[in-house]
Amino acid sequence: MDENLETFIPIVFRRRGAQRIADDKHTVHDVTLLEGLARAFYWQHLLDTGAMKTGSEIARAEGLHPSVTHELMRLTLLAPDIIEQLMAGRQPRRMNLIWFQRNPVPVDWDAQRQIVKRFGEEGV
Repeated sequence: MDENLETFIPIVFRRRGAQRIADDKHTVHDVTLLEGLARAFYWQHLLDTGAMKTGSEIARAEGLHPSVTHELMRLTLLAPDIIEQLMAGRQPRRMNLIWFQRNPVPVDWDAQRQIVKRFGEEGV
């Protein structure tokens, strides 16, 4: 099964302070987080197809520290509904790329959903 899916999201990019966001008048997208998510899935694709053998090899090719590729690739473990929230700009405000890089992401999707829920309750 060799199917490629593509999603088009009509957005207008604006700068507000130091954080880059995209606003389509209904949602606010964390562009940095979305770019990290896109890179993670691209790198996972490189590994899955055998184009690259390890995350460290990807890091060398990209001129990055290996920890960067490994931290970002954890985003590929996110539950589909959480990824959908991120893509739709509906993630909790303080859930950003830095948080994902500094905190472990459980493999269990229910545990991930509890973390997202706690963002709203406690401001994780």
